[in-house]
Amino acid sequence: MELADPELGGVPRFDIARARAETTGCAGVIHLNNAGSALMPAPVLDRVVGHLELEARIGGYEAAELAEAAVLGVYESAGALLGCLPSEIALTENASRAWQAAVRAVPLAAGDRIVVGAAEYVSNHLVLQAVRQATGARVTVVPDDEHGRFDLEFFREVLDERTKLVALTHVPVYGGPVNPVREVGRLLRDAPAFYLVDACQTAGQLRLDVADIGCDLLTTAGRKYLRGPRGTGLLYVNSARMSELRGTCLDTRGLRWSGNGEVSARQDARLFETWEASFAIRLGLGAAIDYALDWGIDAIWERILLLSARLTERLGYVPGVLLPDDALVAPSGLVRFRLPGADPHRIRGELHRGGVNVSVSERELAPLDPAQRHETAQLRASVHYYNTEDEIDRFGDALELLLKKDA
Repeated sequence: MELADPELGGVPRFDIARARAETTGCAGVIHLNNAGSALMPAPVLDRVVGHLELEARIGGYEAAELAEAAVLGVYESAGALLGCLPSEIALTENASRAWQAAVRAVPLAAGDRIVVGAAEYVSNHLVLQAVRQATGARVTVVPDDEHGRFDLEFFREVLDERTKLVALTHVPVYGGPVNPVREVGRLLRDAPAFYLVDACQTAGQLRLDVADIGCDLLTTAGRKYLRGPRGTGLLYVNSARMSELRGTCLDTRGLRWSGNGEVSARQDARLFETWEASFAIRLGLGAAIDYALDWGIDAIWERILLLSARLTERLGYVPGVLLPDDALVAPSGLVRFRLPGADPHRIRGELHRGGVNVSVSERELAPLDPAQRHETAQLRASVHYYNTEDEIDRFGDALELLLKKDA
C-alpha cells in the first residue's frame, strides 16, 4: 500500500504507519544501527519462531521435510533480489563465510594479482593475507579518489593479464560514498579476472542486478538492510564460470559418492554450502527478502536517501560534529561522523541508555583506508525506511545535550 508521507514532502512511497506497526522495536528505540543489524519485521520473526515451534513439536528432520518446498523458495527469492538463477545462490551462515569461500575458490598461483579497494573490511583483508601467503599471489590496493570512491583511473593502470581477482566493497562498513561497482564491471568485461562484490551494506537498500554489475561473485549478509535474522548470508556464483572455481569446505552437501567409489561435486552454487544449517533462520531470510521485495527496492532506496540527507543535515547543526568531505558524494543510508576529543564509545553508550542506537566504527574495521586514520574510531548512524524525521531530530537533540554536558 502506498500513501503520501507528509514527513517527506508527500512523496507517495510508503505506508510508514504500517512499516512501524510491523516493526515492534520502533515502539521502544530509535534504531540508527541498521548497517549493523536492522530491526526484524513481524513476518520475519513469525517465520523463524513458527519453524522452531514446529521442530519442537515434531522433530528437526521431520520439520525440515515439511519445509522443503519453502526452503527452495528462499533460493527463488534470493534470485529475484539479485537478478540471477536460483541455482546460482548459496545460503551461508554469514557474509564473511560466503566471502571467504568465494575467494578461496578462485584458482591463484605465485605471480597472480589480487586487486582490492582501500575500504575492504578487516576480515576480508585477513583472508586475503592468508591466501597471499598460501599461493604467492600479490595484493594490490586501489586507493580512493578525491571523492572518497574507488579510484577508477588508478584501477585502469594496474589492471593487466596478471590480475586474477578483483574484490570491491560496494559501501564501506563505516559509511561513505557508494563505490562504482558497475563501472568496474565494465572495465572487466573482457578480462579473465574474477570479480567479487561485497554487498553487505547494500542488499536490501538499493537495487542489485548481478548482470548489470557484471560481477562473477557477490556476497551479502541477511541481518543488515534485508532485515533478516543474524546468522544468515548469501553467495552468488556466476554459473558460466562455475567450472573454473574450486570447491571449499566440502561435505555431503557439495559432494556425492558414485557407484564405483568415486566422488563427484555439484555444479551449482550449493557446492559452497554445508549440509547442517538452521532451517528456521534460512526461512527467516527468505521472508525478509520477500518483505523487502514487497515494499520495492527502488522505493526503499528513495526513502533511505531522503532520510540520510536529513540525518546529514541535522548532524551539520550539532556543534563539534565533523562530517567527512565526501558526505554528499554518492550517499547511502550510512552516515559517519567524528567528535574530536570525545570518546565515541562513551557517546554511543550514553545514547543507548537514552533509547538511541548508533554504532562505533573502529579504525581496524578497514585497516587499509586512510579515511579511518583520523582517530581510533568514528561514530556511525544508519537509517532505514521505518525511521522518521522526528527520530532523526530527537537523535540530534540528544547528541547536542550530551556534548553540552561535556563542554
